[in-house]
Amino acid sequence: MQIYLITLITAVFLQIIGVLGIFFALGFVHSKLQYFTHKNYRQTLGWKGIIWTAWIGTPIHEIGHAFFAKVFRHKINNISIFQPNEASGNLGHVDHSFNPRSLYQKIGNFFIGAAPMIFGSVVLIIFLYFFVPNGKEVFAPLAEQQNSISGFITSIIASLKNLFAPENISAWNFWLFLYISFAVSSHMAPSNQDQKGMWKGFVWLVFLVVIINAITLALGVDITAYVLNITQYLGMLTAIFIYAILLSLLHLILSSVILLPFKK
Repeated sequence: MQIYLITLITAVFLQIIGVLGIFFALGFVHSKLQYFTHKNYRQTLGWKGIIWTAWIGTPIHEIGHAFFAKVFRHKINNISIFQPNEASGNLGHVDHSFNPRSLYQKIGNFFIGAAPMIFGSVVLIIFLYFFVPNGKEVFAPLAEQQNSISGFITSIIASLKNLFAPENISAWNFWLFLYISFAVSSHMAPSNQDQKGMWKGFVWLVFLVVIINAITLALGVDITAYVLNITQYLGMLTAIFIYAILLSLLHLILSSVILLPFKK
């Protein structure tokens, strides 16, 4: 029995970390970049300084919540894709409810909370392909499978070189893309309220994984290898997240330099 429990715990841990670990790590990095970028604006231009990106970024953030709420069959009670309130600090909201007896809907809270990061990243790629002259070349290095840290860094450098290629810099639509991308990536990270919902859904997601593994291990089958095979199909999504983080980092650096003279 002791060996069975150890095997069960190990299997669940490896499956959760293997499939979702990279998204938790990237989400944490993105949230920190977003926090410091917004802090730059608040300390220089005041709270309203955030509005120049929020009027685009917030609607996409909230539409992402609404989209995944529908996917997981939640009821949307009220939605405001952009309603800035300085007193509360809120920029928009999606009020949704679910059937507490539905495991599917309870697990959905995790994905609804993470929705802005997923939905916003996909929107960024769409903008890249439609606005940037060499959009495919920009993203290509990140989409390639990397087996080392040096290869990963090389792919980031290659993407930046492609992004700021002369043909792009001389095109007006590239600068429009850059502004829209900064606006979207600056509001992609889940809010504190979103994170609370994510953790509630995550608990039930882990519960489901435990039940499935408990049954399969009792039958003498360890599905860990099969589950971890999913990661090979997540490479593109991971690359999209990394691309979004790259844009957020650029935004943080540029805002720090440009707004420095206005710092209070």
